[in-house]
Amino acid sequence: MQQTVTEVSRLMKVLSSENRLMILCQLVEGEKSVGTLAGLLGMRDASMSQQLSLLRKDGLVATRREGQAIYYALARDDVARVIRDAQTGAI
Repeated sequence: MQQTVTEVSRLMKVLSSENRLMILCQLVEGEKSVGTLAGLLGMRDASMSQQLSLLRKDGLVATRREGQAIYYALARDDVARVIRDAQTGAI
């Protein structure tokens, strides 16, 4: 049980950041590049990359490289469910 509580606490800390939560909300719709995410959320590419790096470190996003572009996608189905529930007002 302690391991579950630790994992949920860590996830809640990540989700408590408005920027990271907005990124995850965009990614629930499908993978996107750094530039696309930055444009959608009105952030600089450098700031977006920093936030994505934290999300990647926490295992919430995965990457795919295509030429020079790096695409990000949600890496965990449980996080996608939480985001979708929040978007529909189910939580």
